[in-house]
Amino acid sequence: MYEYDVFISYQRDGNTVPAWVRTHFYPRLRDLLDDNVDYQVKIFLDEKITVGSKWPQESLNALQRARILVPVCSPKYFLDEWCLAEWHSMREREKLVDMASRENPQGLIYPVIFSDSLNFPGYARERKMRSFKNWNQPYPQYQTTVEYHDFHREVGQMAEELVEIIAGAPDWQPDWPVLTPLPDPPRHSKLPRF
Repeated sequence: MYEYDVFISYQRDGNTVPAWVRTHFYPRLRDLLDDNVDYQVKIFLDEKITVGSKWPQESLNALQRARILVPVCSPKYFLDEWCLAEWHSMREREKLVDMASRENPQGLIYPVIFSDSLNFPGYARERKMRSFKNWNQPYPQYQTTVEYHDFHREVGQMAEELVEIIAGAPDWQPDWPVLTPLPDPPRHSKLPRF
């Protein structure tokens, strides 16, 4: 059976993306998504993995038991082998149930942009994404700014869309694929060397 409605996938290294996800994105999404349904929403975020657990296996198990994937995209997201495993695993599931296809365009991957988007791989750029570039401040005090109201409203609109996607997720299968692809090699810099 499904255990989670949403699996949040993000690059865990670095400071800004993890701080933004934990401080702003996850709490707002959890609350606003929960406000739009008549059941208790369950969102997987890797900070819920208990100390001493085998992190990769726990994460992959949670992905297999999640209805949809919400990747928080930045250029380094697509160089991280775990982020790629999460994205490609859900993409394989879409293929098995004929979603994100010409006949059935709705998919199970709902990508959001944290930064950039010009350097994302082609398979990611084909997806319509919701941009949070205007609200990607990781600092806790950001919640007291006027801009935060716009962020809250944007997450609210996203939550309304996610309710429909979650409801349209296929029945759970115990053999949903879980892949672990290697990242693509880094691209050469476009800047000249001196």
